[in-house]
Amino acid sequence: MALSEREQQLLAQLEQQLNADDPQFASTMETRPVRPTFSTRAIVLGAVIAVVGLVVVIGGVMLNQIVVGVLGFLIMSLGVYWASTRGAGKPKAAADADPQPSRGPAPKAAKSSSGFMRNLENKWDERRSSGQ
Repeated sequence: MALSEREQQLLAQLEQQLNADDPQFASTMETRPVRPTFSTRAIVLGAVIAVVGLVVVIGGVMLNQIVVGVLGFLIMSLGVYWASTRGAGKPKAAADADPQPSRGPAPKAAKSSSGFMRNLENKWDERRSSGQ
C-alpha cells in the first residue's frame, strides 16, 4: 500500500529530525542487517546429541530411574540448544567492517536479486528523492 502525500511528508520530517538529533543512531538504522548463516555440522551434531538424550530418557523410564530420565532430558535439551545457536556463523572481523556506513542509497550491484524487492526499493528511493 502506498503512503499518502501527508504520510510521506511526516516520514521525511521524522527522518530529518532523527538525523539532526542522533546522527550515529540514524546511520546505524540505515545499514542492512546481516543474515545469519547456518552450520550444517552444528545442526547435525545437535540432532545427534538430542537423539542420544532421548535414548537416555527412554532408558530412564524403562529402568524406573528418575535421575537417569532427568539427565537424559538435560542432554536432549543441550542438543537442541547446540543445534539452534551454534549455527550463527563467525562475526565479521574488524578489518572487514565498514568504518563509515554510506549515507546514500545502496549501489545497484549490492541490491537483492529479487525483482519484486528491487522494484519496491526503487519505488522507495523515488519517494525519498522526490520528497526532499
